Amino acid sequence: MGRIYINAIRVINNIKTFGWRNTCAKLKKYLHLGSNYVDYNKWMHSHRLTDSERQEQCGRHFEYHPKFSILVPLYESNCDFLRALIESVQAQTYGNWELCFSDGGRKEKCLYDFLQVYMQKDQRIHYIASQDGTLGIAENTNQAYTLATGDYIVFGDHDDLFEPDALYACVESLNAKRVQVIYTDEDKVDETGDYFFAPNFKPDFNIDLLRCNNYICHMFVAEKNLVDQVGLLNPAFDGAQDYDFIFRCTEQADGICHIPKILYHWRAHAASTAEDPAAKRYAFEAGKRAIEAHLARQGLAAEVVDGAAPGYYQVSYLVRGEPLVSIVIPNKDHVDDLKKCIDAIEQRSTYRNYEIIIVENNSVQQETFAYYESLVENPHIQVLYWQEEFNYSKINNFGVAHTKGKYILLLNNDTELISPDFITQMLGYCQRKDVGIVGARLYFEDGTIQHAGVIVGIGGIAGHAFSAMDEQAGIYQLRTSVACDYSAVTAACLMISRETFDAVGGLDPEFQVAFNDVDFCLKVRKLGKLVVYVPQAKLYHYESKSRGKEDTVKKQKRFHSEMQLFQSRWVDILATGDPYYNMNLVLDAFDFSVRK
Repeated sequence: MGRIYINAIRVINNIKTFGWRNTCAKLKKYLHLGSNYVDYNKWMHSHRLTDSERQEQCGRHFEYHPKFSILVPLYESNCDFLRALIESVQAQTYGNWELCFSDGGRKEKCLYDFLQVYMQKDQRIHYIASQDGTLGIAENTNQAYTLATGDYIVFGDHDDLFEPDALYACVESLNAKRVQVIYTDEDKVDETGDYFFAPNFKPDFNIDLLRCNNYICHMFVAEKNLVDQVGLLNPAFDGAQDYDFIFRCTEQADGICHIPKILYHWRAHAASTAEDPAAKRYAFEAGKRAIEAHLARQGLAAEVVDGAAPGYYQVSYLVRGEPLVSIVIPNKDHVDDLKKCIDAIEQRSTYRNYEIIIVENNSVQQETFAYYESLVENPHIQVLYWQEEFNYSKINNFGVAHTKGKYILLLNNDTELISPDFITQMLGYCQRKDVGIVGARLYFEDGTIQHAGVIVGIGGIAGHAFSAMDEQAGIYQLRTSVACDYSAVTAACLMISRETFDAVGGLDPEFQVAFNDVDFCLKVRKLGKLVVYVPQAKLYHYESKSRGKEDTVKKQKRFHSEMQLFQSRWVDILATGDPYYNMNLVLDAFDFSVRK
C-alpha cells in the first residue's frame, strides 16, 4: 500500500506542477506503453555492483587515498531512513571516510541515543548537537562541518542513500586527474529504499544549464581547501543553500569532474520535497537570488525570472549598446517563405539595428526576382547574387563577407519569428566573452520541436535533441525550456560575433550540404568558446519533417563523403561521447531515453 500511496501523491503533484498532458506522457512510459520504454528500476538494479566487483573494489589500493567527510544535517529525522543512510555509507567499497552528523532540531536525546549505538561500533561516525536552539539547514550543515577532518567534503541528506561504489568512483577519478569538484548522476528512491525512478543523467559541467536549474544537486563533492576558500553554506539562501554553494565552488574550482553514473538516491516520500517541489516556494525564491548573486559576482547584467516549473529559471542577459546585427539569409525561390520570414522581422522584431543580406542562389521563378525588386528601396535589405553551384557553406561565407555588423545571424529563409525579442535574447548571450555561438528554439509548423540543441553522436553523426517531440507531452528534465550549453546548434538560426566567425574561417566549404553547422560549432568550441541554446529565442522552422532524404545516387555519394569527412575530423568526440549528453542515454532516438 505504501508504494501505491506514494505513486498517487506523485501523480497528483505532477499534475499540479506540469499539467495533464505531461503527466499522461509519463504514465504512458510508466505503464510500458512506449516503444522505447526501459524499466528504469530494473535497469538500476542490473547496473549495481556485483559481489565480485564489490570484492575487487574493496581490495584495490590507490596511490592517492583521500579522506571523505560526509556532512549530514539532522532535523527530527526518521530513524528507519537514517539507519538506511548509515548502512549505505558503511557499505562503501572505499573505507577512508567519516560520517559527520549535526542535530539542529529540538533538544531531544532520541537521535543521540539512536546514533550512539553506531558510534560505539564505528569510530568514523561523529555527532554534534545544537546548543542554541533550532538551526536552519545551512547553519546545521555548517555545524557538521566543524567535525570534518577529511580532504574532501560530501553532502548528504538524512533520508537519502549512497551507492556502495560512490566514494570509490570519486577516488578512482581523482587518481586519474586531481580536481576540486566532483558531481555524479542521481535518481529518486521510494520509501522502501528498493524502487528507483526519475533518473537524472547529467551532462558534464554546463554553466548555462546550472544558471537555470540546480541540475548538479547530488552527489556533490568539494575539496576541503576549496570550501575553506569560498566559505560555508550561507543561511541567507536557506532552501537553496546548496545551489548558492555550488555556484561559489564552481566559480573558483581548479577542475570540475562529472561521473556519469547513478551514485546517489534522493528519497521521495509523502513528506519530502522530492515529491512536492511546489511546497517549498521559499526555496525557489532563494534559488533565484542565488543565481542573481552568482551573476553579480561574475559581472554579468541579467534578468532572472521563474521558468517552466518550480526550480527552473530563465536568464536573459542585458544587451550592451545597440550593435548592428547582420542577418544573412540564403534563398532559392520559395518566395512566400522568404517574404514571411522578412515581414515578421520587419514588422515585429523589437531589435531594430539590423541589416538583412539575402544571398540569391540560382532561383528560376519570376516572382522571386519580382520580390527582390520590391525590396530595392528598403534600407535594411540588400540582395546578393551567388553564381556558382549550391554550397551552403560558401553561400553563407559569401553573404557574411558583404555584411557590416559586429554580430552575424545566419537564418534560413523558411523561418518565422515567434518571439519578437529573439534577436535581443540571442545577442545578450552572444555578447558574453565566454560564448562563441548562440542557437534558438525552433518549432515545426505543428508546434513540435524542430531544434533545441544538437547532440554529437546521435544517429551516428549528430542529431537534434528532442526532434519532433511535443513539449506539452513531457520533455526530459524540461530541457527544451532552459538555456544550456551544447556541442552544436543548427545554422537555421545561429548568431556569432564577426570576430569569432573570422577566427575559425567561417563555415568549411568541404561540407557542401550536411554537417557544416556542426563542424562550424565544434571549431568554435576548440577556441574554448561555449555554444549556447537559448530557449526564449523562439521561431518556426517550416522545414518538412521528411525533408533531407538523400534520394539520388549523387546526393547519397555526397552525403557519404561528408559523413566520412566529419568522422575523420572529429574522431575524439565521436569516440568518447558528447560531453553535453550522457553515456547512459540512447544514440538511436532524440528523447534522452535510457540506453538499454
